[in-house]
Parts: sequence; structure tokens; C-alpha cells
Amino acid sequence: MTDVPAAIVHLARSARRVTVLTGAGMSAESGVPTFRDPDVGLWSQYDPMQFATPQGWESDKPMVNAWFLSRVAIVQGTEPNPGHLALAQWGRRPGVDLRIVTQNVDDLHERAGAQVAAHLHGSLFAFRCDRCHRDGPIPPVPAQLAQRLAPTACERCGRGHLRPDIVMFGEVLPSAAVQAAFEACSEADLVLVVGTSGIVYPAAQLPYLAQANGIPVVEIDPNRTAFSAAADHVWRSTAALGLPALVSALDG
Repeated sequence: MTDVPAAIVHLARSARRVTVLTGAGMSAESGVPTFRDPDVGLWSQYDPMQFATPQGWESDKPMVNAWFLSRVAIVQGTEPNPGHLALAQWGRRPGVDLRIVTQNVDDLHERAGAQVAAHLHGSLFAFRCDRCHRDGPIPPVPAQLAQRLAPTACERCGRGHLRPDIVMFGEVLPSAAVQAAFEACSEADLVLVVGTSGIVYPAAQLPYLAQANGIPVVEIDPNRTAFSAAADHVWRSTAALGLPALVSALDG
């Protein structure tokens, strides 16, 4: 059993409103790569940064669509790790209002049984039209991925094509998600920062917003981050090890 620092256990036990900010480190333990990770196979010769941009989408929709669907396939082939499951369990405890604000575009929190208050960077599992911006169905992922796959036409407007409803590089974050994140971090009794580097804004300012409201902030990460020096408490543990231990300790 991983030993949880006593100060963190005390804060977690007494908190009724808990906000958890999760980043790439949360899903990395399930085998989910980030958009910045080098690709393999079909995509090894390409820079991922050229795909996840509005310009990349407009210049070659079939190639970028195929690349996005390959990411969908990768996530579909993974499972929530014990950290995801622990957060879902914590959120089901009587009297606890646990809100998850994530920078991740996967659906592992949801598949673990948790509700997500805000997907700051959108989701690979929600699609919208690139012209009328209305929601559309998730395109089927072919058994054999090719390097080019024509995107699904929008049935609502007949002019556009369906793309993942994620925030591509250079795009503005969805205002509703940002508002939900700010509310979650200003109304909590405790904020946990799990697996995020602390360098991507506006997500990086959320822990400071909590502290400005007198809310203690705990960082759980195996590595030092840009936020480590400012955190009220730091625990060098991974999400998959630390979160189950913390939730287990709540009944100790």
C-alpha cells in the first residue's frame, strides 16, 4: 500500500467539494499518447503538430481525418487505470461533490464511471460540423486504418464535414468549459492537480485561482512541474498508484 502523506489525507477527509484537475499524466498510465508524442506506423514520418491545426484540417481533410480516427482507435484500445476508477469511487461517496476538470480529450474518466465538469480541450468522442458547428455522430473507425479517409459529410447543413470537437492548436477554448472550470476551482474545499505540467494556459492558472480564494491545492505527480513550488502540498506519486491509496485512506 502506498503511504499517503497525513496532511493530504486530512484535507481529503474534511473536503466536501473536491475539484480534480487532470492532464496528460493521468491518461499516460493507460497508454494514451499526447498529440505532441512522436507517432508510429503510418504516421511516423509526419509531425503531429501539422495535423491538429485548423490549417492542417482545411488543407487536407482526408489525411487529417484519418489521423484523428487513428487517435480514436488508440483510445478505444485502452482502459481506465486505477486512478480513473478511484476518482469515480470518490465521487460516489455520500456527501461529496467531486468535479473533474480535464485537459485530456479521451473518455477514460467517463468510462471509469465519473462525470466530467469540463473538457477544457474538447473530446475526441464528440464530433461537430466544420461549417455550421452543430453536433454530429461519431464516424465509425474502420478495422484497417488508411492514411487517407474522407470525412463524413454534415447531414444538417450539407456544406461541411464532421471533425472531432477538440481544441486544435491555435483555436480558442470553449467558453462554457472554461466557465465551468473556473467555478469548480473557486467553489471547492480542496483542489488536486494530477498529471499536468502546469505550462498550458488557461488551465495552468486554475490552481492559482483556487489559492487566491483560500482553497488548499495538492499536486500529485511523479515529476516536478511548473506548479510544484506554489502547491500547498506535493506528493510524488503517479495517478494510478496515488489516487487509489488516497481514496482508500479516506476510510482509515
